[in-house]
Amino acid sequence: MTSILQPGVAADPALSHVRRMFEEDRATAHIGAEITALELGRCEGRFRIRPEMCNGHGTAQGGFLYTFADSLFAGACNSPGEMAVAAHNSIHYISPAWEGDTVEGVAITRQSWGRNGVVDVSLTVEGESIAEFRGTFRVIPSQRGTR
Repeated sequence: MTSILQPGVAADPALSHVRRMFEEDRATAHIGAEITALELGRCEGRFRIRPEMCNGHGTAQGGFLYTFADSLFAGACNSPGEMAVAAHNSIHYISPAWEGDTVEGVAITRQSWGRNGVVDVSLTVEGESIAEFRGTFRVIPSQRGTR
């Protein structure tokens, strides 16, 4: 599996948990996404639309855009150090992405309180907005099987 994190990204020892998360993230690797920047409450990345990611209209199937946005969301909401998962996410598709396009994204934590928070993710192609994603997260216990 190729590295999702680009060289030098998340080099701060305080982000080692997020590095491990992305090292094990097969879904993000599968779409060929790269994380280009990661810091507390913020995650940036990009991926290229391949032919098998396109629908019958010749545009990127929305699930791939959603997956990419969700990956950036995960980077932003997990950056503080505790395991966080999505509670609710939605996406608004604004304009299509086409085969060969490089989609860039920026996720920013807007609010966090208690064990909850909100992250906004903007997706663009050549600087033009193609989708806006908003996710809410919940910090959970890190042990499997614990509710």
